[in-house]
Amino acid sequence: MKINVVTLFPELIEPFFQNSIMARAVAAGRVSYRIVNPRDFTTDRHHKCDDSPFGGGAGMVIKPEPVFKALDSVGAHATRTVYAGPGGRRFTQEYAADLASSDTLTFICGHYEGIDQRIIDRYVTDEICIGDYVVSSGETATLVIIDAVYRLIDGVIAKSSLMEESFTGPYLEYPQYTRPEEYMGLRVPEILLSGHHENIRKWRLRKRLEKTLDNRPELLADAVFDKETSKIFKQIMDSRAAVPDEDGDHNAFPVM
Repeated sequence: MKINVVTLFPELIEPFFQNSIMARAVAAGRVSYRIVNPRDFTTDRHHKCDDSPFGGGAGMVIKPEPVFKALDSVGAHATRTVYAGPGGRRFTQEYAADLASSDTLTFICGHYEGIDQRIIDRYVTDEICIGDYVVSSGETATLVIIDAVYRLIDGVIAKSSLMEESFTGPYLEYPQYTRPEEYMGLRVPEILLSGHHENIRKWRLRKRLEKTLDNRPELLADAVFDKETSKIFKQIMDSRAAVPDEDGDHNAFPVM
């Protein structure tokens, strides 16, 4: 995959491509990248890329002229072009997988009050919101999307490592442990030391269900369970319904 990033702050983007798994993906030729600064396409002495919004209001807006030229320099019209902003579609693991199927992705990093709408109208194919909150740097949001996408490219991460991650299916991931077996009185669950792979698999499935119920129960609303999962889910719900809460009432969970 080729990744283009148009940003006013390339120093925030460059290190991401030079470290950890991404650096290995670049070295292996799985990913190539180009970072373009719209300031390089300005004509004034101060390399100005922002201006006050028409109609008034606080803050500054990124101007269309230098961004148009920066996007044209990487052939953005022929690529899938992403802008991360709070007005976009919700980002999900499925969306990341869809983007990962592209040969080339171009990202536009917003800043200040955002970018001129004409940039979006002319170039953007995917306007994406990473969550129901606002961050000050479009670079931060863009890197979230890039990180979620590139790791799904064939050969970047072993497929076995992806199979039981959070949001792979309707469940969150089970807890992980490593050496030492005991630290400051805290022990690794005995079942993980047993070597009994089938029991470990069942334990991990139960923990996935429990964690999803605790933190993201809405993910289970439309889940279709197989026979084994239905049995474990019922056991969890029965055990929790039998435990009174602090007010003496029994814990209540929605029936999925």
